[in-house]
Order: sequence, then C-alpha cells, then structure tokens
Amino acid sequence: MALTESTMKELGSALPRFALPDVVSGRMVSPDDYADRKALLVMFICRHCPYVKHVEQELARIGRDYAGKSLGIIAISSNDAASYPDDAPESLKQQALHLGFPFPYCYDETQDVARAFDAACTPDFYLYDEQRRLVYRGQLDDSRPGNGKPVTGRDLRAAIDAVIEGKTVSPQQRPSAGCNIKWKAAR
Repeated sequence: MALTESTMKELGSALPRFALPDVVSGRMVSPDDYADRKALLVMFICRHCPYVKHVEQELARIGRDYAGKSLGIIAISSNDAASYPDDAPESLKQQALHLGFPFPYCYDETQDVARAFDAACTPDFYLYDEQRRLVYRGQLDDSRPGNGKPVTGRDLRAAIDAVIEGKTVSPQQRPSAGCNIKWKAAR
C-alpha cells in the first residue's frame, strides 16, 4: 500500500461545477441538487483501496447520521476502471448497495472532476459551506489500516457539525491519506 496524502487545497476555494452519473440510479448528480443545504460534502472514494475499505462503514454511517440534516453528500470514484476493474461503475454500484450508501455514488470516467478538485487520494474529503466555499479538506480521523486506532469520523464530523451549526471550522486540519487516484495513462 503506497500512501498518498491529500493536496490540502486552499481553504475558501470555490466548489468546482460538475455533473456526473450516479452508479446506482443512473441519474445525473450535481452540486445544484443540494442548493438548499448549509453544507455539501464531496468524497473521492473507490472500491478496491484498502484505506477506503477501512473506513467505508463509517462513510455509510455518516450518510445515515446526517440524513434529514442540512448536509448534502456526493461520493465520486475517479479511478481508471480499465486498469482497476473493481472501480468500474457496476462494481461501485455493488459496493453502494452492499453498504447501503444513502447518498449518490458517481463515476468520473474522464477524471476531469478529480482534477478540478485537485483530488489526490482515496479517501479524499472536501466540505463546502452554504456559499460553497471550501471550509474543510482533510482526514476522516486518525485511523489508518493497521494502526489500531478506531474509525470514528471525528475530524470530518466536527467540521460538518460546525458548518451546520453556523460555526467556524477549525483551520487546523490534517491531510487525508490513502491510495493515489488511479490516473489513466496519457494517450
């Protein structure tokens, strides 16, 4: 497992515009679908990465715990499915259904959305406030495969709670860490 950290995009950055297909429903999903929410969480995840596997149950819990609250969630996989078939849309759909993700799980076939976010790893988290400015980018919590620390979602949950409650998110943020995005070979 090669460890890659998130790029820690500049806080205050604007939410990139995008529309991607949800692997479960087939419908197009965009941030505009959550215009009425105080916060929007965009997560770059995939199926094959051991770092994502380590936290995927917590991601589903976050989705359930914040359902009905003023948080929109969009999960995106941008990995090259030709080289990593576990990250192909049908396989992602199986993952979403198995875990009961209560949020859309989109596939970024062109990888343009990952580039627009400066996404570097899976998992990689981006939380935007009501003005759709970046207020959190960083780790879910301190847990990593094999380090013995429990998966709690503490860091991300604290940021989500702050935005929903109209409070300032702490600027003290630690990078997420995981597998690198599996970029397509240059053609």
